[in-house]
Amino acid sequence: PLPTAPPPAPQAAVPPPQAPVPPQAWGQYDPWGAGHAPVAPPARKKPRRGLALAGALLFALVTGVIGGGVGAYIERNGSIDLSTVELPQSGAGTTDRAPDSVAGIAAAALPGVVTLHVSGGGSAGTGTGFVLDNRGHILTNNHVVDAAAASGDITVTFSSGETASAKLIGKDTGYDLAVVRVTGVTGLKPLPLGNSDDVRVGDPVVAIGAPFDLSNTVTSGIISAKERPITAGGEKGDGSDISYVDALQTDAPINPGNSGGPLLDGKGRVIGINSAIRAAGGGSGDGDGGSGGQAGSIGLGFAIPVNQGKRVAEELINTGKATHPVIGVSLDMQFTGDGARVGDKGKDGTPAVTPDGPAAKAGLRPGDVITKVDGQRVHNGEELIVKIRAHRPGDALALTLTRDGRELTRTVTLGSAQGT
Repeated sequence: PLPTAPPPAPQAAVPPPQAPVPPQAWGQYDPWGAGHAPVAPPARKKPRRGLALAGALLFALVTGVIGGGVGAYIERNGSIDLSTVELPQSGAGTTDRAPDSVAGIAAAALPGVVTLHVSGGGSAGTGTGFVLDNRGHILTNNHVVDAAAASGDITVTFSSGETASAKLIGKDTGYDLAVVRVTGVTGLKPLPLGNSDDVRVGDPVVAIGAPFDLSNTVTSGIISAKERPITAGGEKGDGSDISYVDALQTDAPINPGNSGGPLLDGKGRVIGINSAIRAAGGGSGDGDGGSGGQAGSIGLGFAIPVNQGKRVAEELINTGKATHPVIGVSLDMQFTGDGARVGDKGKDGTPAVTPDGPAAKAGLRPGDVITKVDGQRVHNGEELIVKIRAHRPGDALALTLTRDGRELTRTVTLGSAQGT
């Protein structure tokens, strides 16, 4: 037999060729991960063109508004300065004031002016006063402290804010004056007293008080008139609380709460005690708004002359009572003619001319009409009382009167009566 050819040698298996990896896949190819398929790259996000367009529009709008505002500002002001603003101001100067200026007078007087808070009898009020001496005596109006006359409390507040209780020393309704006293207070600043007889119309004045409880309030003005006869009070209805004042008139604003405060001249001296104001309706009222209920100052204020206040204050301090000058007659307060008529009969049927009194000694009779006091006209009974109260007991007055159509002159030496 023919020899046969040996079977072919086994061949190694040739792996099938693999597809080539695209070049863009090399970034994700892992050479150690044979047999792993290449990882495809992440899909690219499409740009959000709509949002970008909205932002561009908003930016354009904002810049347009700002630009328009800047343009309008430049048009109005001419330019724009973005630096820090510093406003011009004068440098620090002296705080000293001339002693005769309003500020100088106020600075000197304020330590001697006090505010009074009074309560009693179911009522309360505020007024003003001023220091008379180093013993603690303070002068004010009777209507300020009247609520505490029987029983009540009086508190004094100084300009420094210090407070102290006060005791009523004496009061007088007819003059509308009262004196209270504080104790245990040091450093008191008494105000100097001037001479009200020297005052002239047009003189500058300064008023200090606590209008509507606003303590240490200073106002200024002039003397508008002198010897202005006024009456105030009368709330009780029986005439026992009426005050008669031959007043200094001023246009320095005086309001409720100013009552009892000082009216000062150009040298800082007390020439009057502020007591009343004229109401808009035409009536007079206490400076604290007592009779008439006026709302405030209309430029017609009245002060008790300090010469009268000094005499009454001295009597109240020394005796607790004040004396009133009298002529010894009863007046016909219903008389409507010009002048003050002596009545036909006195109260309770007593003689109209007090027997052996000043008027009787001077020869006055019932029915006489008094028209002048020391040459000054009087138009009614109230004005006659005011003119007499402006003097001291013992003063001699020339009274001009009419009797049976004749004009006569009689000299009366004033007597004295105890006040209330």
